[in-house]
Amino acid sequence: MRIGELADVVGVTTRAVRHYHHVGLLPEPERRANGYREYGLRHAVVLARSRRLTELGLGLAEVRDVLADDAGKDLVEVLTELDEDLARQEEAVRERRGRLRALLEAEGGLPAEGPVSPELAALFAGTAHLSDSPMAAKDREIIAFLDTAMPDEARQQLVSSLGAVLGRPEDVARANEVYARLDALADAEPDDPRVAEAARALADCIPPELFPEIGDLDHDGGVLRAFYEDLAPAQAEAIRRTLRILTEERR
Repeated sequence: MRIGELADVVGVTTRAVRHYHHVGLLPEPERRANGYREYGLRHAVVLARSRRLTELGLGLAEVRDVLADDAGKDLVEVLTELDEDLARQEEAVRERRGRLRALLEAEGGLPAEGPVSPELAALFAGTAHLSDSPMAAKDREIIAFLDTAMPDEARQQLVSSLGAVLGRPEDVARANEVYARLDALADAEPDDPRVAEAARALADCIPPELFPEIGDLDHDGGVLRAFYEDLAPAQAEAIRRTLRILTEERR
């Protein structure tokens, strides 16, 4: 058989046949006097078996082990390992689908900053009106980032603390007032007297249990540096002063 005939019989492409030659899965046949390869039944058997094994999900190195005369692993062992790996993948897919269902079925729908944890999605749904403030929208973005980046325990503590901050109508009203102060600094200079007032008001809104999560961040590095760069100079200065106030008062 010529290479095209072999490929047609087995149901692969001639490119696949050449690739199997290249990686050592299919032995090179003898060539005729005219230079053409001449494939026999043994080549078709090996190629068909290689195709079946790769369709099951085996990698080429595993197929080589199975086909080798001195195979380190027999077919049962390789297929057992493959079955176990597929079982782990199935479990991971079920977990991912569960998280997706929770997001899709969350009351209030997906937030603009999503996907986020179901707990944070619920919190955002209950405080959606705060996003009318440009500063509140930025705040939600960084909270969504922390929700993704933090370990589970720290994330749950963060969301719980935020829920406590915004759990009562008077708390929401105070948050609206603080965001309004920060929004008003968009065109101000860092030495504007309103900067100190906004920092004090913001510090008063942050409960002690929430500050440890914020305080773990370098005040002028990493995430906060990028956050500052996205703010007007006076707004960034207000945030820096807030963190200094919290550090000094809660040592």
